[in-house]
Amino acid sequence: MTTLRHALDGLTVVDFTQIGAGPTCTMLLADMGARVVKVESPEGELGRSLGPGWIGEDAALYHGFNRNKLGVSLDLKTQGGVAVARRLVAGADIVVESMRPGVMSRLGLGFDTFAGEHPGLIYCSISAYGQTGPYAQRAGVDGIVQADSGLMSLIGLEGAEPCKVQAPIVDVMTGYVAVMAVLAKLAQRARDGQGGQLDVSLLNAALALQQSSITSFLADAQLPVRVGSAAPYSAPNQAFETRDGWLMIAAYMPERWTKLCALLGLPGLATDPRFATSPLRVANRLAMVEILTGVLKTRTTGEWLPLLRAADILCARVASYEDLARHPQLGVNGMLAQVEHPVHGTIRMPGFPVDSAQANAQPHRPAPSCGEHTRQVLRESGFDDAEIGSLLRAGAIRCPDAGDRVAAPAHAAC
Repeated sequence: MTTLRHALDGLTVVDFTQIGAGPTCTMLLADMGARVVKVESPEGELGRSLGPGWIGEDAALYHGFNRNKLGVSLDLKTQGGVAVARRLVAGADIVVESMRPGVMSRLGLGFDTFAGEHPGLIYCSISAYGQTGPYAQRAGVDGIVQADSGLMSLIGLEGAEPCKVQAPIVDVMTGYVAVMAVLAKLAQRARDGQGGQLDVSLLNAALALQQSSITSFLADAQLPVRVGSAAPYSAPNQAFETRDGWLMIAAYMPERWTKLCALLGLPGLATDPRFATSPLRVANRLAMVEILTGVLKTRTTGEWLPLLRAADILCARVASYEDLARHPQLGVNGMLAQVEHPVHGTIRMPGFPVDSAQANAQPHRPAPSCGEHTRQVLRESGFDDAEIGSLLRAGAIRCPDAGDRVAAPAHAAC
């Protein structure tokens, strides 16, 4: 079976991003065969220091977002470092950067610098709020944008403190949006030969995540109510407590609601005027939950699951990551990739998500150490050994194979 792992063979991406959103984008491009050159400062990108957990001296987060890339270390505060970056971009198809708007231009690496001589360059700029507007110069990270986009107003229970999704969902969503934009621009470039700048923001990605909630608010001006695990638009569609844990049940369709009531020994509940339709059950959710929970707590989650499935009622254990590791579908899907690292051994992480069993059966390259491939990439870009030596002596580049070490922050290896 042909997978997408070689769909972008022959394309080169220069990656000026760090932490989550940009690295997600460039990792997926690398997974699909693009040659991705990750540019870091001599101290290493911030994502290396964001733990726990740790793999060696780097955060697991860094390894999880940076497989299949080549690592180059440049000091963009030096003329030599910027000159190297320009040469890398000149030979690239795609640039992905996540600096605050204007920073790349001040470095002499902005889109306008290259547009004239490199009209086919696709230049993807990822920022918190967008390239223009009153918030363009504001920095922002996943949690800040979860708050500012209204996403946190949906999560948790009324009267409790605001909650956010603990996985960096906005960062990852932004990375996927950026990949979508780059692939669309590649298709357009194939027709007209023109590249261009793409404006991708965490804020827009966070709003896209809330498609249904924001559309509902704009329709009726009713603020969403925080209802924990429950869906605001249907019931029952939430987690229920059992004797030993929690069980997610989605039985809001008329036939499944009737089956659920019968299974729980509550056939009259199906026609109770308070619960006859999904909107009525949403309006009377507390009463419904109390009645259903009274029965569900009489058995364990493991006892309920086969009974519910036999009745074609949608259900799932509310799983911990320990439960997830034992999930019977996980091995079949092949979504957990194994990446072999020369120092740390096998590192497991979510892999490429499309045709995952076949795609992740192919080997992945581990995330690079800081500047691991500087010498290799510069040679491939036409620099000779004398030029590389001069850049090393000037402090414009770092090459670990030259014994060139700089002081690194705690848990940030170079």
